[in-house]
Amino acid sequence: MTIRVVIADDEDLIRAGLRIILDSEPELSVVGEAADGAAVLPVVRRERPDVVLMDVRMPDVDGIQATRRLVALDDAPKVLVVTTFENDDYVYDALRAGADGFLLKRTRPDELVRAVKLVAAGETLLFPAAIRALAGRHPVTEVPGIGNLTGREGDVLRLMAKGLSNGEIAAELTVSPETVKTHVGNVLAKLGARDRTQAVIAAYESGFVSPR
Repeated sequence: MTIRVVIADDEDLIRAGLRIILDSEPELSVVGEAADGAAVLPVVRRERPDVVLMDVRMPDVDGIQATRRLVALDDAPKVLVVTTFENDDYVYDALRAGADGFLLKRTRPDELVRAVKLVAAGETLLFPAAIRALAGRHPVTEVPGIGNLTGREGDVLRLMAKGLSNGEIAAELTVSPETVKTHVGNVLAKLGARDRTQAVIAAYESGFVSPR
């Protein structure tokens, strides 16, 4: 089954390079491009991609606003932010807006392909060190639902913040992966988080997990 991809970037050269890399893979197909954030939504509605590669810094409508618009769709695609600097506040805001992960523009072609496939399969690209560094520049705020977590759900969230997978969390807590999956689902529901990345950001923003 072919993974359909839309590329949103205001630089022609970047879009062309990404298209060449992705179209060289039999399982991937670039079905559309957008040169700014305002043009992304019409392309997505027309082409119905599985994944959108989103530049965060674009004129008029940036990647953050565009991401918010996309994740609000009933059949929202996965959004993978592509950026020049990993410690950019734009990246943090894009993740808060619902992006499923981010990649640096200097990423190797094989890593780009792997990331698109992972995100299309429902995984999130969580980079604990980068998110911790970004979160450390923001003040602690109240996050609804954080106080409703059970002790075990809190343990799971702390390990999620370290970047552990469900299997690794299960081994750490000596429980089954199915139990961890249930806890993760409860954490996301109580925090109103779209995915693990948003849950981890909420943990840092609330002070539940310290970035330091």
